[in-house]
Amino acid sequence: MSPRRRDAEGTAAARAQRRAELLDTAARVFAERGYAATTIREVADAAGMLAGSLYYHFESKEAMVDEILAGFLADLWDAYDRVLAAGHDPRTTLRALVEASFDTIHRHRPAVVIYQNESRHLVLGDRFRYLGDARTRFREMWVRLLEEGAADGAFRSDLDVQLMYRFIRDSVWAAAGWYDPGGRLPPRAIADQYLAMFLRGIEPHPG
Repeated sequence: MSPRRRDAEGTAAARAQRRAELLDTAARVFAERGYAATTIREVADAAGMLAGSLYYHFESKEAMVDEILAGFLADLWDAYDRVLAAGHDPRTTLRALVEASFDTIHRHRPAVVIYQNESRHLVLGDRFRYLGDARTRFREMWVRLLEEGAADGAFRSDLDVQLMYRFIRDSVWAAAGWYDPGGRLPPRAIADQYLAMFLRGIEPHPG
């Protein structure tokens, strides 16, 4: 490899690293202060740079939140798709999906908070229509799984799958508001506690 090419690749890697760091900072600020209420200047201040310098990396505040949310959802669906492709029974699949959700909260907590707080407004713009598609995909995945479990006896036959889907969705993702990545319990331990409550309510009663 020529020195010029090596230098170019090193510069590109440094830029990519800096871009990722800036996105992490922006995600944290948007989550703490609210996307609409946050200015480019506030993001730049948190990153220790001039506001004008931020435009070297991103065209707008909208572009930053777009990249934050798209990255979070891509990572989440990669995890979900691996679970679904494994072809496990409904109970095992539910457990794995909840664990994957908490693992994603651990990796992307600020992005999850932004998604929870801002997606209903952002989805109204053409750039963020994929947020509505993601919401539909979530619902279809969970409802189908709960219906399969109720049909094969893994879950209660009288289960209201729409209600249970909303309960799981709201219970799991609301945890991003209080979850502490450095806290007492790791994500899998929290998932186990949630699963104990979910499964106790939806498994068939003996006798």
